[in-house]
Amino acid sequence: MRFCSLLLLFALAMAAPAQATAQERRDHERARAALEAGQIRPLSDLLAEVERRFRGRVIEADLERDDTQWLYELKILPPNGRIFIVELDAATGALVRSRGPVQERAQGEAQPRAPMR
Repeated sequence: MRFCSLLLLFALAMAAPAQATAQERRDHERARAALEAGQIRPLSDLLAEVERRFRGRVIEADLERDDTQWLYELKILPPNGRIFIVELDAATGALVRSRGPVQERAQGEAQPRAPMR
């Protein structure tokens, strides 16, 4: 389950070259180790929370290390089409900062259902 969450993180990240550089491999290993050590929450858990809290869909996710803190940076595309970014503490899921026209859902506002496939 944890490994799947980590794979989702990298699948959502911007398209990377077919062969990862040495730095990208090290970043991947550090992220996996942080997840396995319980230093960060699985991305899948946070994605569900983010889409309940904010209007729109996550279109990109990055995991970054800022000094001593792991951060998930998520780009969200709301219905109005004006992308905004939220940064979450990867350990707690707490909002650290946001940029752009953030659109939070009103209390009790229903989340749109995903289309049937």
